[in-house]
Amino acid sequence: MANITKKVSWSSRADESGAAGEGTPLLNGSEQPRHSRQESQRGRPKEIPHNEKLLSLKYESLDYDNIENQLFLEEERKMSYMGFRCLEISRWVVCGLIGFLTGLIACFIDIVVEQLAGIKYQVVKENIEKFTEVGGLSISLLLWAVLNSAIVMLGAIIVAFFEPIAAGSGIPQIKCYLNGIKIPRVVRLKTLVVKVGGVICSVVGGLAVGKEGPMIHSGAVVAAGVSQGRSTSLKRDFKIFEYFRRDTEKRDFVSAGAAAGVSAAFGAPVGGVLFSLEEGASFWNQMLTWRIFFASMISTFTLNFFLSIYHNKPGELSNPGLINFGRFQGDSVAYNLYEIPLFIAMGAIGGLLGALFNVLNYWLTIFRIRYVHRPCLQVMEAMLVAAVTATVSFTMIYFSNDCQPLGPEHTEEYPLQLFCADGEYNSMATAFFNTPERSVRSLFHNQPGTYNPLTLGLFTLTYFFLACWTYGLAVSAGVFIPSLLIGAAWGRLCGILLATITPDGSIWADPGKYALIGAAAQLGGIVRMTLSLTVIMVEATGNVTYGLPIMLVLMTAKIVGDYFVEGLYDIHIKLQSVPFLHWEAPATSHWLTAREVMSSPVTCLNRIEKVGTIVDTLSNTSTNHNGFPVVVKVSGSDEPPKLCGLILRSQLIVLLKHKVFVELARSRLTQRKLQLKDFRDAYPRFPPIQSIHVSQDERECMMDLTEFMNATPYTVPQETSLPRVFKLFRALGLRHLVVVDDENRVRVCVSVYSCMSLMITFLSLNAMMMMMTAVVLTSHFWFVTLLQVVGLVTRKDLARYHLGKHGLEELQLAQT
Repeated sequence: MANITKKVSWSSRADESGAAGEGTPLLNGSEQPRHSRQESQRGRPKEIPHNEKLLSLKYESLDYDNIENQLFLEEERKMSYMGFRCLEISRWVVCGLIGFLTGLIACFIDIVVEQLAGIKYQVVKENIEKFTEVGGLSISLLLWAVLNSAIVMLGAIIVAFFEPIAAGSGIPQIKCYLNGIKIPRVVRLKTLVVKVGGVICSVVGGLAVGKEGPMIHSGAVVAAGVSQGRSTSLKRDFKIFEYFRRDTEKRDFVSAGAAAGVSAAFGAPVGGVLFSLEEGASFWNQMLTWRIFFASMISTFTLNFFLSIYHNKPGELSNPGLINFGRFQGDSVAYNLYEIPLFIAMGAIGGLLGALFNVLNYWLTIFRIRYVHRPCLQVMEAMLVAAVTATVSFTMIYFSNDCQPLGPEHTEEYPLQLFCADGEYNSMATAFFNTPERSVRSLFHNQPGTYNPLTLGLFTLTYFFLACWTYGLAVSAGVFIPSLLIGAAWGRLCGILLATITPDGSIWADPGKYALIGAAAQLGGIVRMTLSLTVIMVEATGNVTYGLPIMLVLMTAKIVGDYFVEGLYDIHIKLQSVPFLHWEAPATSHWLTAREVMSSPVTCLNRIEKVGTIVDTLSNTSTNHNGFPVVVKVSGSDEPPKLCGLILRSQLIVLLKHKVFVELARSRLTQRKLQLKDFRDAYPRFPPIQSIHVSQDERECMMDLTEFMNATPYTVPQETSLPRVFKLFRALGLRHLVVVDDENRVRVCVSVYSCMSLMITFLSLNAMMMMMTAVVLTSHFWFVTLLQVVGLVTRKDLARYHLGKHGLEELQLAQT
């Protein structure tokens, strides 16, 4: 099963290479199982089975909770008020940089796509017009298919061979990251470069994709890089923002990056903030909301400003996002109360079509997992889809007789006459022979009568299956725009039919209005987003009047779609066996307790532990936990050791690397004391344990963990219910939750009254009165509860349980 999960993984190439750091999620340097290497030498199997009842052990959690050890507390206590103010200013600066760079990337993608797509469509258009007169249109078809395949081949090669994690939109991976899961290589600089190059090739190559979804992933990568003040890929450290080199801060900035990506894509800064909130950020506060909104506003302003310069209209900020729906204004786009039931019915249709799309894509993804797992096969499939897309588009245009007059104010970028009369253009070509963004805008705003019903029906049918086939290829691409385009086509068709069958339908049934409702219904039926998508659509249309209809449509689409199958992103997360935690525990899980879901027995370390024991524990491939409870033996007692802290694998590796041994500290008085900076410098790619040399003599030394362990870890009694454990884990962003026994025995460590009797004989009367005053002010005991560790709850222990069709189901864990 280990090999199964590895083959299915988002970043299988990283797992095979066995690289350290992010490519080694467990951070233990453990080698891959021998049978994997032997199998790779013999050649990969033709078919890889897949089991949905597995949960991969290769994914680890992020440490959103601060490690409050002595080093951390000393640093925080030494920091002045001005120091904290400077840190807060730095956070605002980082968010501003994230928004600025994300906007620049979006601007670069938009300009390059527009230029390259313009060249391609102009060449093909001239070729079609040439051979329409003299015959031989098959040459035009061949040229179109070859151009598409060549461009897509380039994009598929860089993704499949150089960075597989850059495939798709990246939204499922970023959802997992914001949920607290460490996905290998997801926020690397190399991933960003491949993502940008791949999405340009995908859109220019004519695939049924959009460039908006990948912007969310791109913004997240920018945020992860900028906030650290260095590039581990380029091995450059700028010595800035060092305080932010931890999962807590990095995850907040990635939330800002994802929001900035949404803002740049749709010109929807508020929608970007709500996307980060809705899609996974487990911790939220007012200042974080303001910083994320600031990053989103800077992102859309940057894109707006530079596009205005590109269009020779500097200062005219009329391009807020990559996709511009245009303005829905005027009496024709107003809606009446009696239209709301029609909108809800369209939402139900969107939910049904979205469920069909997701089911088809699910089985197609299973097929790809089993048979199309080699990079060369993935590239060939992408080229095949590009060629088929061009062939289908050409065929639909060729056999279409939907000719429309070419007026003086036409908005078609590349009008094709083909077999139409002079002064007319082929309406089907407007939908197919264009970038998807322009096609969406034409469906929203073209005058009534521009498309006939047959054209829209055929386009919806063909583009639906093309988009379903395309999503999941080894290319960087999004599903937002194809979903909007499909929905806009059948929504406009509904508007035309309503205008035809009702007496006064031509007055109120505006096709553009119903195209917008259909687009929202289809997108909501596929991705199942509600709050953020409502605001994104309202901001993109620039008309808050549509807020209520869009909200009703998205709610209906989600309810209907969820009855059949999950959303597209959730399906792909589940297919990767990721331990994703939803907002609430399964509804029927109250009968489960922490004792039944915890991992036990737990590998514990003594507060003063032998170095050899630590090295053996970290080198043992059978122990895959990243956290180890630290225990202390009660002197003069036969009772089991009691909990006194928790220490991470990454911390132990840094301690071993710096030889922080008790004997060495005593022998070398001038040895530099380990600081929190040493842990931050090693973050996030901690070295594997095999790279750290520990001599035989050093194995006999002792290591004192008191200063470095988290002395106040979160603990729960073993009888705590699963929903309560789930709520703690999800809300606090925990990585480990220690489960203790029921005997919370309290032992008195220090009492101010016991100290008093010893001090009375040495104090004068005045001094004694002062001490008694102090005792009155602090007249309480200092207690410490010594707890016996019985287990450890991790993310995977909670993610195993989910509500299925037959009640509460338990997934099996697969060792990787």
